This record gives sequence, structure tokens and C-alpha cells, in this order.
Amino acid sequence: MNIAFSPCPNDTFVFHAWVHGLVPGAPALDVTYADIDITNGMATSGTGPDVLKISYAALPWVLSEYALLPCGGALGRGCGPLVLTNGTTIRDPRDLSGRRVAVPSERSTAYLLFRLWAAQHVPGGVGEIVIMPFHQIMPAVRDGEIDAGLVIHEARFTYPSYGLYMLTDLGSWWETDTGLPIPLGAIIARRSLDLDAIAGWVRTSVEYAWANPDASRSYVLNHAQEMDPEVAQAHIDLYVNSFTANLGEEGYGAVAALLGRAAAAGLVPSINLPEALYAKR
Repeated sequence: MNIAFSPCPNDTFVFHAWVHGLVPGAPALDVTYADIDITNGMATSGTGPDVLKISYAALPWVLSEYALLPCGGALGRGCGPLVLTNGTTIRDPRDLSGRRVAVPSERSTAYLLFRLWAAQHVPGGVGEIVIMPFHQIMPAVRDGEIDAGLVIHEARFTYPSYGLYMLTDLGSWWETDTGLPIPLGAIIARRSLDLDAIAGWVRTSVEYAWANPDASRSYVLNHAQEMDPEVAQAHIDLYVNSFTANLGEEGYGAVAALLGRAAAAGLVPSINLPEALYAKR
């Protein structure tokens, strides 16, 4: 079975057991490791893998071929994207008007949250949006190549080392505004496959990871490249939570709220969520 997910610690932690043949009855996996912008593109290409991790923001474009699984993804509290500046000329959201902002993907949840937030807080809107690989954003902000950057993942823990200023925490804004957790990354599978079985294998892999937290350490750190082990563990602790095992009513409610608000603003196609998604488990 073909699968694509990021090399980030939360994804490698979640899928370690399945990748290494530790999930009973699950087929062997052919893994592609790719950043979220690439996996979003895979899902819309028509030739994407059987299972993959995408942004929730990309979900409305792929539901004819794929269904959302109720486990394995990233959704939670206190884990939202950050808007960073170098702290010299931009220290208020109004200062972003007409500025150049780097984002990791046009169809990332981070960018969708940013657009919803900016509509309320940046008069006249921002200027140029620059799509930039995640790892290049903070150095570019630091060096003045761009005015602000939208960052995700371990940047929550590392941005002070670049001397950057956090203009806003979009996760805190979303949670305060809605009272809901933040839907970040979704696990989807082709509708033509046995979705119940795939969801069961993903959940078993999650449960193995929790029961054997040291088993995946070398695999996680190998794909995290030069990330400090403590940062990698903090990343896992933040993004792998009860919603990873089961989205549940609150998780599905958060997805509906995000995509419903975005559709009302004309940012994503409108979908009938209960009919479009995999049955709740």
C-alpha cells in the first residue's frame, strides 16, 4: 500500500509501527516522505497514493476520491500556527497591510487560518504572498527577505533562536474565537479501499506508539534530521493527542467550523460534511 506523510516527528511517531510491520494484518507500506505542500498537491493530482497526510484546508478539493479517516491526524489545542516578524517595524497586525508574507502552502490550514484572521485584523489586507519551503521561512524573516512569515510545527519552540517576534498565535485566536480545537493535518484514504480496515491499522499504529514510546526514537530522529531530541519530543507531545486516536464529535465539529467559515468567506468550496466524510468512529 502506498502512503505519503511528512518527516515531522508527529507523523513518524504515529506511523512507525505500521511502517515497520508491527501492526497485525496490515499490508506493507511504500512510504513517500514529503512536506505538506507536496502532499496537498499529490491528493489533487488524480494519481496520489492510497493513504496520505494533507492539510484540512485542502480537504474540500479531494473528497471525490478520498475520505477523511477518524484517526492519525493532527488536531488540538495550543498547537496553532504563528505569524512571525523580525520585531523592528512590524509589531502590530495593522502593520502587515501591504507587506510580503511567506507561507508554507497555499492550501495549508495555517494559511487558511491566516486569511480568516487577516480579514479581521489587517486593514486593506496583506501584500504579496510568497510560497516558501517551511525550513526557509524563519531565516528569510530574520534576514529581511520578507516582512513576515507563517510558521508551523517545531517553529513554536525554535523561533526565539532566530531573534524573531511572535506577532500572533493563530491557534490561540481560533480557540478564543470559536472555543474549538484547531484542525491542522488530516489523514485521508481512497474511497475505493477498505476504509474500516485502514482506520483500524492507523489507530493500532497510534496505540503502539503510545505503549512503546522509545521504539520509534531513532526512526523519528533520523527523519527529523538535525532537530534536537527534546524539541522532537515536545513536537510529539503537542501534536499527538486524544484526537489522533479518535476525532470524535468535537474533532468533527472543529473541522465543520473551519471549513464552513472558510466556505462562507469564499476561500474553499462548500461541502456537505456529514455526507462527504468517512463515517464517524
